[in-house]
Amino acid sequence: MPTVAFHTLGCKVNHYETEAIWQLFKQESYERVDFESISDVYIINTCTVTNTGDKKSRQVIRRAVRKNPDAVICVTGCYAQTSPAEIMAIPGVDIVVGTQDRVKMLEYIEQYKTERQPINGVGNIMKNRVYEELDVPAFTDRTRASLKIQEGCNNFCTFCIIPWARGLMRSRDPKEVIRQAQQLVDAGYKEIVLTGIHTGGYGEDMKDYNLALLLRDLEAQVKGLARLRISSIEASQITDEVIEVIKHSNIIVRHLHIPIQSGSNTVLKRMRRKYTMEFFGERLDRLKEVLPGLAVTSDVIVGFPGETEEEFMETYNFINEHKFSELHVFPYSKRTGTPAARMEDQVDEEVKNDRVHRLITLSDQLAKEYSSQFENDVLEVIPEEEFGTGMYVGYSDNYLKVVFPATEEMIGKLVKVKITKAGYPYNEGQFIRVVEDHSVKSDVFAEEEAAI
Repeated sequence: MPTVAFHTLGCKVNHYETEAIWQLFKQESYERVDFESISDVYIINTCTVTNTGDKKSRQVIRRAVRKNPDAVICVTGCYAQTSPAEIMAIPGVDIVVGTQDRVKMLEYIEQYKTERQPINGVGNIMKNRVYEELDVPAFTDRTRASLKIQEGCNNFCTFCIIPWARGLMRSRDPKEVIRQAQQLVDAGYKEIVLTGIHTGGYGEDMKDYNLALLLRDLEAQVKGLARLRISSIEASQITDEVIEVIKHSNIIVRHLHIPIQSGSNTVLKRMRRKYTMEFFGERLDRLKEVLPGLAVTSDVIVGFPGETEEEFMETYNFINEHKFSELHVFPYSKRTGTPAARMEDQVDEEVKNDRVHRLITLSDQLAKEYSSQFENDVLEVIPEEEFGTGMYVGYSDNYLKVVFPATEEMIGKLVKVKITKAGYPYNEGQFIRVVEDHSVKSDVFAEEEAAI
């Protein structure tokens, strides 16, 4: 039986696609082995979001070549899409496939075995207007299932290379989304995370269909789905219609990841972001109205070219005022090939690091404040893995990380947990009971919980 080993760099979408590529190999009777072992085929799924992503990708490729010089080395993903020639120049690389035509990978491997000639299977991604169907009936990680609903991005923010790596916005057929969601629920997943390159833009390339309708249809048509999470959504995509659907939903969780990048209108303009802080603030207020207790997490880039102390403080104060529940803070790093890398007024590294630390300190404080609201509350948690003897860790619907006593059998199930000690990064909880069927909430249980 031939063997295949995978290494994935970068984002959740890449991890999803690695699982999809594995499905193709599985159908051809390949056995999956660990990347550190000797394998017949190595697949490296690369990232190019930063220059460091490129560098790490090259290191991993070389590692595979050293591990088994006779193996077929196949490189895919974003870095492969933007720089196929650079990758083909690495000694030992046999096949390069970008972010499309991954279904051809097995053909290429067979072709390579007979012809022994390197294959460059990368085409022009900008011409692609069709979503590539890649099915994932189950994941190696058995608790949260990702469901990719779109590909590409039309925004062209000045700091970002992604449209060149992923192409323009392409939405997945809603029937396929619903079919695969049902398949995942039938495989035992209680929570589905909708994911993509620009997830909230779903449907922008379709006539008479959009994200709000997809959310509504998933809830109406997928039987047994307990939780629906959106991996990331831009403020500009949180339409009144989306807010309305969230308001009436029983399964959309109290957590949204809304990338802010900067809290200063002047910086946002230089970044070519499609919103103002006034608009962003108004959307947050509306969301918190319809979803009390909502956790809002976000991404922030600090030290974007030209960022003054005043502009940084606008960001700091906005985040503090709107009580985000956690931030991912990144110092701006030049991405070769983007307009921002060519801008004047690059910010000094020391200034960047100082601002990063200030924001991380704020994030820690806000995270503690957010979780403290839920001390003594009963939340629904899905245990994901063991966390010390007899203890398990999982996430609540509002994205609190909870550690509590549980058993192996509870992994992947919905469990009621009382938060006994709020904190960050972990909250401590006390197990109450397993939720049998999400759709039937009996009054007896409601009374029991009220008494706790």
